[in-house]
Amino acid sequence: MSFVILDLEWNGSYSKKKKRFFNEIIEFGAVKTDDKLNIIDTFSMLITPKIGKKINNRIQELTHISNEELETADNSFQQVQRKFSDFLGNSVLLTWGISDIHALMDNFLYYYEDSRPTFIKRYCNMQTYCEYALDMHQKGKQMGLSTCSQLLNIDSNDLTLHRALADAELSLLCLKKLYNKEKIQKYIEDCNDEFYKKISFKTAYLTDISNPLIDKSTMFFQCPQCNERAKRKSKWVVKNRSFRAKFYCNNCQKDFAGRIIYKLRYEGVSVNKKILPVKTEQEGRKEKEQQNNSEE
Repeated sequence: MSFVILDLEWNGSYSKKKKRFFNEIIEFGAVKTDDKLNIIDTFSMLITPKIGKKINNRIQELTHISNEELETADNSFQQVQRKFSDFLGNSVLLTWGISDIHALMDNFLYYYEDSRPTFIKRYCNMQTYCEYALDMHQKGKQMGLSTCSQLLNIDSNDLTLHRALADAELSLLCLKKLYNKEKIQKYIEDCNDEFYKKISFKTAYLTDISNPLIDKSTMFFQCPQCNERAKRKSKWVVKNRSFRAKFYCNNCQKDFAGRIIYKLRYEGVSVNKKILPVKTEQEGRKEKEQQNNSEE
């Protein structure tokens, strides 16, 4: 079994023809390895954009790719993806997160009227694998490639980050630190109908308390000190895509606030609870005074 770690750079481009924005891919970069993660080959190609004629300033600053370079490359998306398809072969494709897969789907939809990159047969989300390997999956936030490399004490000074091939190489360095040939197998998926349904699913925050998808039986909190179920003192209010309310523990005679986030995912509704400190009346007045002073 061989692996191909892919990274893409893209530019947000508006299509007058389709009347919407596309993440137009401007660079492919990839590393091919054997099942022991020894490098077999590399792939790096720029693409001359067709949807948007110029890349925006932020992308230029981030990648240091110039419009002149892209024009000189004289490669179409169709040409580059066909060459990459040959490069990939029957290897398992890996990317850091699914944003690159979404970008591929976006470009396939524009050029071929079909959002599925048919050359991908098996896929592994390297971000998810590394998050679980580092026990970071319960933190509530996705782990970026730079964060992962820092946690693993990887020196990336010799790499030109935010260029496709360099980011693919950095991903490989992270994977090498956490690689387990047996464990990675359960993160490899066949790219069938179910895979594309899942990867195309749009997650959403649930903020309507009457939504039947919200399990009302989960809307409670236990005291952080004695673990007894606390009494809710206020109505639930929606703030920053979460439900919040004040609670009181009769046992400890303590006030606290609770925050619950309901997020609709492909697998179902996830529930994230957090206990927040309650501001005293004096702290509330002080904060309000500071806000007023800053406005003046």
